Amino acid sequence: MMDLFFFAGAFIVALGILITVHEYGHFWVARTLGVKVLRFSVGFGKPIWSRRVGKDRMELAIGAFPLGGYVKMLDETEGDVPASEVKRAFNRQHVWKRMAIVIAGPSFNFLFAILAYWAIFQVGVDGIQPIVGKVVENSIAQSAGFNAGDRILSIDGKEVQSWDHRRLYVFQRALDRERMMVEVRSAQGQIKTLELNLSDFPVEEVNASLFERGIGLIGYFPEVLPIVGAIESGPAKRAGMKVGDRLVEVDSQPVTSWEKLVAFVSQKPGVPIHIVIERNGTRLGFDVTPDAVEQGDKMIGRINIRPQFSEIPDEMRVKVRFGVWEALTEGIRNTWMMSTLTLEMLYRMLKLEVSTRNISGPITIAQYAGYSAKVGIGQFMLFLAVISISLGVLNLLPIPVLDGGHLMYYIIEAVKGSPLSDEILAWGQQIGVALLVGLMVLAFYNDLTRLFL
Repeated sequence: MMDLFFFAGAFIVALGILITVHEYGHFWVARTLGVKVLRFSVGFGKPIWSRRVGKDRMELAIGAFPLGGYVKMLDETEGDVPASEVKRAFNRQHVWKRMAIVIAGPSFNFLFAILAYWAIFQVGVDGIQPIVGKVVENSIAQSAGFNAGDRILSIDGKEVQSWDHRRLYVFQRALDRERMMVEVRSAQGQIKTLELNLSDFPVEEVNASLFERGIGLIGYFPEVLPIVGAIESGPAKRAGMKVGDRLVEVDSQPVTSWEKLVAFVSQKPGVPIHIVIERNGTRLGFDVTPDAVEQGDKMIGRINIRPQFSEIPDEMRVKVRFGVWEALTEGIRNTWMMSTLTLEMLYRMLKLEVSTRNISGPITIAQYAGYSAKVGIGQFMLFLAVISISLGVLNLLPIPVLDGGHLMYYIIEAVKGSPLSDEILAWGQQIGVALLVGLMVLAFYNDLTRLFL
């Protein structure tokens, strides 16, 4: 229960920061260009807090529904405007000013991400040494000549400081089905250049497990202990098992490793098994029936527990750190690559080349917010940078009701010399709302299936 409150709190803080950044972009540019702002709201719906500020008595508000925010400007299309204030109305501004105000929100999201990366890269990001722990048999990595113990020095001439340092770059190369030249130093000290051929790599397999399942490179992994490190809704939790339980036996067979436990449970979909655990020095037995889960063309058993891992030894830890200007360059590069990668993934989803399972909703984002906040302020800031980029990209999509939709209208207006008709705008509004509702339903569906299946 405490975790639930912590995750919810981290999620609300993250949303509050990013929405404020986005809306402040609209607010600042509008005020700079002489437009009167009536309300600055973080959240939608009835305000749970508000106050008036400044000579214009602008209302600052916090809405009851936190998934968004808005800046309300003086506008003749939304109500009567005094003659003395007409020149400050949004609708009376030249089209380029309206375009600047609309694009300012997403731009501030990108700027926030760059500054967050810049700050964190100067302080340093904790990571794992870029040393290959295991090479999957019959994988792309094995064909390229990788061996356990190889230290990755560079990818296409770009220095690699940690296992995750160039992951975004590798994602992009995999999407483009390009070859990569990887310089490594073997455990014996020999330096060699290996070619990773991704020309035939399936685009649908470009996901978070690209290195491990796609390419076949597994980095250093802490020892997996036969202890329940996390438990989700499912068979084990229903039976009464808890985090911290040490697994002793399953169907009278000793649990010698987590891998053997997984292999045993996988072979028992829907078949009751007896698990003996040790808790606070006392042995307890539980009858557990693994869920039957479809994997490929067969059914496997799953009881929804994850292991606890041993501590990472100091010699395997590394801190990725840059100087002031290098950190800024890295921040800009990461923001650009994440933005283009997000757009490309969306485009490939529309072409049905990439699964829509990659779309996450508020529940998954809340989980990541909580996990990153637990690790520390650095990881939380990196999480904020990634989500800020996603918000920036999403808001720039040419969908009516989003900033990108308004920008599209203003570009059309600039080309044709007059605004679009009210009828077309109304149709656009309905289409935009329908698309956003569909996207939210899909995101919630993905969240719930990850959580319960």
